[in-house]
Amino acid sequence: MSSTQVALVGATGETGTSILNGLLGSSTTKFKVTALARPESIDKPAYTELKSRGVRVVPCDLKGPQDALVSALSGIDVVISAIFFANLMDEIPLAEAAKLAGVKRFVQSAFMVVLPPRGVVDFREKKEEVLNYVQKLRLPYTYIDAGWWYQLTLPRLPSGRWDYALPSYDSEPRLGGDGNVPSALADIRDVGRYVARVVADPRTLNKKVHVYSEVLTRNQVYDLVEKISGERLERKYITAEEITTRIEEARANYQANPKSLEAFGALSTQQLLLSWVVRGDNTPEYARYLGYLDGKELYPDFEYVKFEDYVKAALDGTVKGVYQAGK
Repeated sequence: MSSTQVALVGATGETGTSILNGLLGSSTTKFKVTALARPESIDKPAYTELKSRGVRVVPCDLKGPQDALVSALSGIDVVISAIFFANLMDEIPLAEAAKLAGVKRFVQSAFMVVLPPRGVVDFREKKEEVLNYVQKLRLPYTYIDAGWWYQLTLPRLPSGRWDYALPSYDSEPRLGGDGNVPSALADIRDVGRYVARVVADPRTLNKKVHVYSEVLTRNQVYDLVEKISGERLERKYITAEEITTRIEEARANYQANPKSLEAFGALSTQQLLLSWVVRGDNTPEYARYLGYLDGKELYPDFEYVKFEDYVKAALDGTVKGVYQAGK
């Protein structure tokens, strides 16, 4: 069986790691993966580990000479970007090189909750700019959104039993409005497995695809956690007005500190909160309205991690958290 040649940008990040694992573990398609790494990062232990798994690691400067980037993509069938969300516009030269190299499918860094293309979350607008540019180039593409991660969904328990699995920053998920706004969820480990299916599927070429595992409201999440853990959770509700005020404050801070990743992250966090816990954008229904193909319809045989099982595993101490810097 011939291999599909994939170039992956951001292979050592949270999303990139999941995608890499999904590609290498695929039972339906054989993928040969090349990780494109910044030249200054090529000797880091994370890339040494990738090499031990059979991944080809190539130094690549997305802002460097175009000829070198085109050469790095020579023979590549699919380019997948899991680039850091503050560097999204670096995908423009990547797309240009992919077009010149004859890449058959370009997958930009999306892998997020479903959002309106403009007017709600600033960095989603950057993603839309990249997509528009890809379409201007007439470069074959697929745009994939993959739900809110289970790993970012757990509320903090009074006992602290699964603090080990929570992000190192304060990510306490609030309940928007009355807590009954639905949201599409997926385990980060399944995201890469979904991507492996999508990029090998001719039906998804030049389409947007929404993959997800379960749809739950915040109240349903809290109810399930209370039932399984036996602990009572404090439910902190937040209104649209409160979040809007936070967004205005965060935007003012970011405008005063435009080079601050912390300020950019704070603004993005509040904008996302408004979108998925109040507006209810992150649903299969809204995705279909925006023209996405539905992963449930495409892959009815996909065996995903159930949120209930993830909660039980977190209580057992057997899950790995995300964004664990400092832990």
